[in-house]
Formats: sequence, C-alpha cells, structure tokens
Amino acid sequence: MPTRIFITGSRDGLGLAAARELLGAGHAVVVHARDERRASDLRDRLPGAEAVLVADLASRQQTLDLADQANALGTFDAVIHNAGVGYRERQRIATPEGHAHVVAINVLAPYILTARMNRPSRLIYTTSGMHESGDASLRDLDWERRRWDGMQAYSDSKLFGIALSLAVARRWPGVLSNSVSPGWVSTKMGGPGAPDDLALAHVTQTWLAVSDDPAATVTGRVFYHQEEILPSADAVDPRFQDALLARLTDLSGVEFPLADAAPAAAPETHR
Repeated sequence: MPTRIFITGSRDGLGLAAARELLGAGHAVVVHARDERRASDLRDRLPGAEAVLVADLASRQQTLDLADQANALGTFDAVIHNAGVGYRERQRIATPEGHAHVVAINVLAPYILTARMNRPSRLIYTTSGMHESGDASLRDLDWERRRWDGMQAYSDSKLFGIALSLAVARRWPGVLSNSVSPGWVSTKMGGPGAPDDLALAHVTQTWLAVSDDPAATVTGRVFYHQEEILPSADAVDPRFQDALLARLTDLSGVEFPLADAAPAAAPETHR
C-alpha cells in the first residue's frame, strides 16, 4: 500500500537515493533542503516529490518551523531522519543559538522534529558504527568547555541518536522506532575513499519505512544492511536514555511529549 514519507536531508546522498527509490515504488514523498537554492535544485532532481520543505537544521527556530511545515501537510506514515554532518569540522562551529553545529544538526534537530511533528507510525534515525566510541557521561554535551574534537563530537552525536530512537521505542509503544547504520560510504560526509557499497546504503532506510516484512516491523532495533546489529550497552540503558532526553529538553527548550501509556521496558536487543 502506498504511504507518505518525509525525509530530511534529501538533496543528495542517501536521502536523495531513498526518495528516488520510494517515488519509483509509488509512494508519496516529501523532501527537505537546507535553503531555497538547494530546494530549487531538489525540485529539478525529484519532480515527482509531493513537496520540498526548506529549513536549516542548524537553527532551532528553522527546525521548529520545519515541524510546522510538515504538520501542515498532515501526518506522515514514516519519517526518515537522514540529515547529518560529519566529523571533519576542525573547530567548534556555533549555531545561531550558540550550540555546536554537529550537536544541533545530528541530535537536537531530530529530537525537536520528533517532539513537535505529528506522530508517525514509523521513525528511522541514521547512525554510525562510530557510536561505539561515544561518551555517555553527558558531560558538556554541547562542547562549551571541552577542547574541540570533531571525531569525538560526531561519535557522541551518533550514540545520542541511537539512544533517542530507543527511548522513543520505549516511550511510544505504538510507533516503530529504529536506527540505521548505512556503513562508511562515499557520500560528501564519508569521502571518496569510503569502502562500503553506496548502492546498499539507503536500502535499509526505505525497507524500515514501508516494508511489511516481519523483520522490518519491529521497534527499538539498530540495523546495518537489513540485518539487526547490537548497539552499545550505553545506548540501550533506559537510565541513559532518560538522562539524555532531559538534557535535550534543556538545550532545545522543547518538551518531549508524554507517552500514551506508562513507559515500556527497554526492547529486547538479544545481547
């Protein structure tokens, strides 16, 4: 059955590939670009898209506006949180609200959109195997006091992204919430020498968004090439997840919506 999917960061790379595959399969797709110039280019690349929404996810206000734009279109069946930045920033870049650029785009933006958009049936977050090196202390999460380390900041952001997806799975039992590691692929983020198969990188995103395969209709899992993988022990710890949500609420000024029911136990991860 055709569904409606919203994909952040869709102008190129994995987001564009996912949008093209979903459109080719007959689904309705709404895509996203950072600014109007990129949006115009995206309209040319994806003439079949239902809409192209515009927002710079480094900006809290523009991210809030993006949630409003998306809600004005109704409720989506699935949202793919694909937008992200990598680990090559050599210094802490501050956003308009003073957050670290990597934190704002990779962590705060998907948190804000999750909290403020109409609740879909499925949520897919993009992560990385580098989350294993993430710092779960939540000490100076926004890099205001630590000496900048782009690789560590990126790893932290991917740990936080998985923990967010697992927290959503636990708190919203009616939503299928999962994370995808696309591998090290030759996108702008991954660089030209990346060894993994770019053609496969987006497939798990689209599979989790629309498939009725029992293996895809699960929640609280992390996948690589349509196979479940084990996240770090920190990511699956409900105490860490709840502490992270509290910090993201403080940093963003956006409350995480109350669950429809009491929080469930942490989903089984087959550790």
